[in-house]
Amino acid sequence: MTDDFVTLFAYNRWADRRVLEACRKLTAEQYVVEPTPGWSSVRSTIVHIAIVTDGWIRAVAGEPVAIFPTEAELPTVDDAERLLDRAGRVLDDLLPTLTPERLAAPMTLRGGGRTAILPPWAVFRHVVNHSTYHRGQVASKLKRLGVEPPVMDFVSWAFEQIPQRA
Repeated sequence: MTDDFVTLFAYNRWADRRVLEACRKLTAEQYVVEPTPGWSSVRSTIVHIAIVTDGWIRAVAGEPVAIFPTEAELPTVDDAERLLDRAGRVLDDLLPTLTPERLAAPMTLRGGGRTAILPPWAVFRHVVNHSTYHRGQVASKLKRLGVEPPVMDFVSWAFEQIPQRA
């Protein structure tokens, strides 16, 4: 099961990087504009992905997560990337410690004034699923803003990892 998370998060990081690179094609104004009434900006969506990913992973690692950065504190794509990179480093340190028993054991997680009792496997799957959902929203926003969204399907990542034969 640990290997499954290594693969799952390798895919997740790959897809995050692809959408961040596409976001870099936007002007600073496009990054914050709401392309359609009722839709949040590309920046707010990317920042949300980064904050949630970082918060959940740090919580599973046992780090206290009392305060989250605001969107204003993460104004650029690079700022969001730094937060995602921090989450990746915490995860890299955590993954070797995750035995099947630890993955299955419910733990109390606190953050943002909320408490949840969940096993790590559920949190990790949520993080990837959550990011996938919101990357899809970003892809739609990028297209509306004239930037071709990257391919971010899991199978596309797998094709890059596994040599393909003719």
